[in-house]
Amino acid sequence: MSGLRKSFGDHEVLKGIDLSVEEGEVFALIGPNGAGKTTTVHILSTLVRPDAGRARVGGFDLLREADGVRDVISLTGQYAAVDGLLTGRENLEMMSRLGGLSRSESRRRTAQLLERFDLGQASGRRVRTYSGGMRRRLDIAISLVTRPRVLFLDEPTTGLDPCSRSAVWDFVRELADDGVTILLTTQYLEEADRLADRVAVVDDGVIAASGTSEQLKAQIGSSRLDVGFHDGEVESYPTDGSVAGVHGALTRVLSDPREAQSVDLRSPSLDDVFLALIGHASAQHTSDHTSAQQSTTRKAHTS
Repeated sequence: MSGLRKSFGDHEVLKGIDLSVEEGEVFALIGPNGAGKTTTVHILSTLVRPDAGRARVGGFDLLREADGVRDVISLTGQYAAVDGLLTGRENLEMMSRLGGLSRSESRRRTAQLLERFDLGQASGRRVRTYSGGMRRRLDIAISLVTRPRVLFLDEPTTGLDPCSRSAVWDFVRELADDGVTILLTTQYLEEADRLADRVAVVDDGVIAASGTSEQLKAQIGSSRLDVGFHDGEVESYPTDGSVAGVHGALTRVLSDPREAQSVDLRSPSLDDVFLALIGHASAQHTSDHTSAQQSTTRKAHTS
């Protein structure tokens, strides 16, 4: 994609997004609320028309060949799009028939997906009785009834407990191993770190940085010296991890008029990338979001 722009009224949400996702890749868009992640996904999945720019999805031009795009993609949105009054099996069979499968094909595909997503025992229950994790697994299963080449996952694990989140991560990696190209949006930095081959940081409608997780971390130093001060504040000092680098960081610490109470040398994280690229307020929100979540979807080309 190149130069994607989109405004809603006077609010310019996308200010020129340039991005290339390789065939067979898991690519993550990370950023704070309102950064433009979901709007980007809605444009690429033909739900929203851009004001400017161009893109190809699965080899099809986004604007001139929108029907072709729709034939090769699937989208799982932020909220599970399942019918709570139907059973899990009925939801899958209904969506399979709507996707063009015959009755017998629908039954076979439904059985495959129920087994793959560990929903067989609950297949006869109404979905309204499912847990959040089960509803999310069913939602992802529904998005796969027609075997898409490109799968958009918009914050797929929001609100899930750690066990359910880990299960969704395993399913995403399995899909990638099967050749599905996945564009993932998330506010959970650990999720992007664990799943994505490459990551793009979106902030205020533009790409602030992109690359592998390790490349992004390397931009802010190979290590971080976290210092806890007597007043309760914790600050990070970049260092290359060498003796000289650590000594230099400690010298800066000792020059601070506040009294240092603790020191911890660690490798940088995507939280640190946020702090460096987006700013403390946005990064802290995302970091807190990640911590809270810790405690309580390869054959297309998108360009």
